[in-house]
Amino acid sequence: MRDPKKLAKSGLDALLKAGAEKAQCLLSLTDKHEMNVDAGELSLFRTTFDTRLSMTAIKGQKKGTSSINKADSESIERAAAEALAIADASQPDEANDIAEYQVPQEFSAGSDSPDFGRMHYRLKELLNTVRARYPKIVLRQAYLDFTRERLYLVNSNGVDFVSTKGVYRCFIIFSSRDGEKVSSFNYTGVAMKDLEKEIIECGSIDILLRQSTEQITTRSVGSKFVGDVIVAPDCLEDVLGFLTASISDRPMISGTSIYKDKLNQPVASPLLTVHSKPVSDEICDGYFLTQDGYAARNSTIVGRGVLRAFLLSLYGSRKTGKERSVNDGRAFVVEPGHTSLEDMVKAVKKGILLVRFSGGRPNENGDFAGVAKNSYYIEDGEIKYPISETMISGNFAQMLGNITAISSERIDYGFAVLPWVAFSGVVISGK
Repeated sequence: MRDPKKLAKSGLDALLKAGAEKAQCLLSLTDKHEMNVDAGELSLFRTTFDTRLSMTAIKGQKKGTSSINKADSESIERAAAEALAIADASQPDEANDIAEYQVPQEFSAGSDSPDFGRMHYRLKELLNTVRARYPKIVLRQAYLDFTRERLYLVNSNGVDFVSTKGVYRCFIIFSSRDGEKVSSFNYTGVAMKDLEKEIIECGSIDILLRQSTEQITTRSVGSKFVGDVIVAPDCLEDVLGFLTASISDRPMISGTSIYKDKLNQPVASPLLTVHSKPVSDEICDGYFLTQDGYAARNSTIVGRGVLRAFLLSLYGSRKTGKERSVNDGRAFVVEPGHTSLEDMVKAVKKGILLVRFSGGRPNENGDFAGVAKNSYYIEDGEIKYPISETMISGNFAQMLGNITAISSERIDYGFAVLPWVAFSGVVISGK
């Protein structure tokens, strides 16, 4: 392949030559080296390469996009013509635009190439440790990969960015078996900048494996009641996701977001502070560039319960007249509290420890209903037993205001850093 930066610029030139008044071109080169475990045994090693050239054209306030996985001149010219044809067929929208000029920069994080020997050693070590420590675990599937992504972003306003990131990622799916009894399956993932640490000690892997062995035999919580829910880090983003989705483009533009007029106003308990930190040392699997062509920066979404920023793209900001977000969200870091998880449990009169949640999307007001899986019943300050699938319902917006404690402990997933959070006033229904 010819020089990637020149290739990205040739895509930009093709768009302008085809008639674009404003244009952007993003070249993505991804190398993934993956080792797989299937049914508890190392089964596959593969390497994949992906090239993607994404092209955006604006003409007469009309926008068109196209994407190809080829790099020859003829394909680039066809993709540019396609982007212009789509723009010509679109409706004009004065909010369509590209990022303004920024000083050209190159960003990099992580390793440039994988350590295959270390990958094999750590994955084999994970298998052996799980067998020894948790013999009832059935490791259904697992993979460890090293992914290197190189991004070349240019636009007709002079934006010229290069981003390179190399990161290891591990994902596992598992359950536990004792004779004919089988637990509900669970899963988790983690990102790592290197392989200096045992995989089982990363993220929440060891915690969830231990819990799985406890969940072979479950009990019902009994009759319906309103109680407290301690949300574990692995499903905290289900709660935070309602807030972050509500302050993004679509609900903000349509005016359906319940937070549309809440900037710099309380939207949660003062205990809650949520940052998006894509370029922080706390996050190894972040990002340097936003989808709309800006150098990403860290931000505070909620500070001591107060909404500090919307997650609006350039288009969303122009459409609503509100400030553009300095990042795309994700890479969440939730500030720890001053209460240990043990003391949080002791404070619960009746409720559950929610480890995994399965449910549909909440409505625009935050009303939700779903099933608590891989979870535990708490009564009089003690975790009593693992529960069978249990319905829970409530309102996410109200829950954010009903936070009673946030743990001092946090889980570092590499792509997020999250604590346990306790909420009051959730409806819990056994079967």
